[in-house]
Amino acid sequence: MSSSAPEASAATGDIAGSGSRPRHPSLVGGHAQYIKAAVEGAIGNVTGSEAWEASAQRDRKEGIESMKAASAVRDPQQSGLGKAEELAGKVVGCEGMEKEGAQSKS
Repeated sequence: MSSSAPEASAATGDIAGSGSRPRHPSLVGGHAQYIKAAVEGAIGNVTGSEAWEASAQRDRKEGIESMKAASAVRDPQQSGLGKAEELAGKVVGCEGMEKEGAQSKS
C-alpha cells in the first residue's frame, strides 16, 4: 500500500493530468468522490498519514461541490429515481439525495 493518496477525480471521471474527459458535474460521480473521501479519511486515521487525511478533505469538498453543481442544473421532474433515490438518501444520510428523490418522478 502506498503512503500517498491516489490522485483521481471520481466526480468528473478524470484521472489527474489525463484531461481525457470534459468536466461536467455528476450526482453519481459526486457521491463516489464523497465515498472515496470517507475511505481515504479512514485510512488516514488508521495509519496516521497526513497525506491521506488531506486527500480525504480535498475529495470530500470536491464531491460536495460536484453534487451541488449537478443538482443546480438537474430537473427532478425529468430525471431521477424517485422513491428509490429518496430511500437511498435516507440510508446513506444524504439529505440532498433524499430531497431530490422526493421531488423526482418515480
